[in-house]
Amino acid sequence: MIAASGFPPSGPLTAADLGTMPDDGHGHELLDGSLIVTPVPAVPHQRAVGNLYLRLREACSDDLEVMLTPLDIALSEITVLQPDLLVAPRDALEGEQMVGLPVLAIEVLSPGTRLIDLILKRAAFERAGVASYWAVDPDRPSITAWRLDGDEYVSDASAKGDESFRTDAPFPIELRPEELVR
Repeated sequence: MIAASGFPPSGPLTAADLGTMPDDGHGHELLDGSLIVTPVPAVPHQRAVGNLYLRLREACSDDLEVMLTPLDIALSEITVLQPDLLVAPRDALEGEQMVGLPVLAIEVLSPGTRLIDLILKRAAFERAGVASYWAVDPDRPSITAWRLDGDEYVSDASAKGDESFRTDAPFPIELRPEELVR
């Protein structure tokens, strides 16, 4: 058996291995040493990302910055994730990479990544100590937010359709899920 070029013959992949991935237009992430490859997002996903980015930028405090993917968040040597959107302290966003953790990681769900985002990535951000995590569903317009309480996520806010979504973490914001997909 011949090992694929650039991959170790056995064992989990690392952040260094991730750096050898080809730039093929797909998203490449590591979750506990396993490679996750995601296709180019569809229009509803990108519309929700764009609209949410604009709304977050309007509400963001001066000490924080909103960033779009791709931006690697190294949670460990074998877990490197790229949330669709993140909010981080400005001083953590120097140079080529983010240093430290975001205060908010946001995933916009897609049919092919829904379970990864809702279960595996959420758990990874929780273990790493990311203060808040949101899941936005453009297909069934909704937003669900969790915040870290001790070492586990608890429900913070949620809304569907034209309901109002309100949270103060990491800054006060009010959204309506329906507006993110128009």
